Amino acid sequence: MRRLNRGADRFAEVSAGPVHRDFPGGAVESYRLGNGLQVLLQIDGRAPVLSYNVWFRVGSRNEREGKTGLAHLFEHLMFNETKTLPAGRFDQLLERAGAETNAATWTDWTFYYENVPADQLPLVVKLESDRMRNLVLRAKLVASEKDVVANERRYSVEDDVDGEVSEKLWSLAFTEHPYHHPTIGWMADIENFTPADCREFYKTWYAPNNATVVMVGDLDRAKALRLIQRHYGAMRPAKLPDTVVPVEPAQTDHRLAVLERPTPSAKVALGFKCPAIDHPDHAALSALIEALIGGRSARLYRELVTEREIATDIAGWVSDFRDPGLIEISATGRGAVTPEELRAAIDRSLASVAAEPVTADERDRAVARLEFGFLRGLESVGGRAESIGRHSVVLGDPVGSVARMEATRALTADDLQRVGRRYLFDQPCTAVLVRSNLAAGAA
Repeated sequence: MRRLNRGADRFAEVSAGPVHRDFPGGAVESYRLGNGLQVLLQIDGRAPVLSYNVWFRVGSRNEREGKTGLAHLFEHLMFNETKTLPAGRFDQLLERAGAETNAATWTDWTFYYENVPADQLPLVVKLESDRMRNLVLRAKLVASEKDVVANERRYSVEDDVDGEVSEKLWSLAFTEHPYHHPTIGWMADIENFTPADCREFYKTWYAPNNATVVMVGDLDRAKALRLIQRHYGAMRPAKLPDTVVPVEPAQTDHRLAVLERPTPSAKVALGFKCPAIDHPDHAALSALIEALIGGRSARLYRELVTEREIATDIAGWVSDFRDPGLIEISATGRGAVTPEELRAAIDRSLASVAAEPVTADERDRAVARLEFGFLRGLESVGGRAESIGRHSVVLGDPVGSVARMEATRALTADDLQRVGRRYLFDQPCTAVLVRSNLAAGAA
């Protein structure tokens, strides 16, 4: 890296890194402070707005059993009291500035964002740097946010069949890797968190050398970097833990869970192991699932929903995680169809792809849909900032989405057929079936 300027403290020195020129909207520039903070910016003056993201390289993947859900709890705690601001003031100041602000936690990361008028950058930098350094974690506040998260879990998992099914699928499919536990955490862990747990988590992970700041929009480069240097440059880097994430053993058996729930229709969720997002097969798998399930003209949707009318919907997804995850296929039955019948129909439709290969037309539709989603996601400064931050944290490449789209465009129908045989056809499957018990309850 080329040293750009020297701060009063060595932690505030700014060094310039690579410039990634082939990204929609303009070049992505990279910088790093002496304390390890990564800074990525894209200058786009077409409108007087900007998006400011702070990404931390910590998610549920970094948690251990007994302490699950801490990364997600922190997403809530970070909007509260700091040493310089009372609880609620953070949101008040940003609302007054016309900002849109929120946060998200997932397996491999946690991030916070503000979409604001461009002239509000000084306020955003000041507020974000303050809560990275000065968060206050009082017992009463921690207890209050624990209650909020516990209620969120009740609503999204314990009182929601689809949420429960997804959680069960992942916990059954993974026996060693922390993808086994949900990002929201197990209820017992949420209830047992202490302020000391939270302080240790904050001290460990919320540090400049574990963070990436992304700025996209109407920026003055020199002024933006001076603001970053002024507000983050005095922070000391943390000694990050040398975390060894367990490697998930190869799955050699089929796994099954059957649930009885008061749902009007049968439900099925299937999971097949898939590679990490940086694997060469990942793009082809995503295109295959798009060809089979994405949209009303997709093969499985047409067969199960439109023609045979045994399902009301079918969905699929290939996890885009740092480590190997799952290809998920889920469906809801129509009428009196049983989950066993629905699963058998899905299995037959998947097996038929071996006999009736993916056509060029199916490949073309899938790639077009993926390209449309890629371009639509980069239309706004917020969408571009999120893409830059996520790919930097997960892949180590801020513009990794571009190379992935190029790889997707180069796929052939034969590529889709090849990954289908390798990861889907006659492979160990984890299945969760849901039977309706409404009739029994009514009796």
